Amino acid sequence: MVFGISVPVVYFLCEWFNLPLFTFHPATNRVEFWWAPARSGEGPTMYWYGWTVLSLLVGSVFGLLATLLPENVTRKIPLFLIWLLPVLALIPLAYSLMPFWTK
Repeated sequence: MVFGISVPVVYFLCEWFNLPLFTFHPATNRVEFWWAPARSGEGPTMYWYGWTVLSLLVGSVFGLLATLLPENVTRKIPLFLIWLLPVLALIPLAYSLMPFWTK
């Protein structure tokens, strides 16, 4: 449950602040840790993979830490957050992709 709540929130933060775990350069098949700019003549970079992996890792850590909480605390986590937070995260993510849709 905590994994499902935290991953979309962490993904949104990674995308919003541009914090990929790694940057993939598809033209040269090169991977660099953290954020790296596109190089001249090598085409665009891909940050999506780094955002996704970092979100899954952080969500897994949050999920594992949640298993250490007492049961009376975990029962207080509202279940509607599992579907509400991913839906709410789509709004700013769609806005951030607006330049791709309006070209």
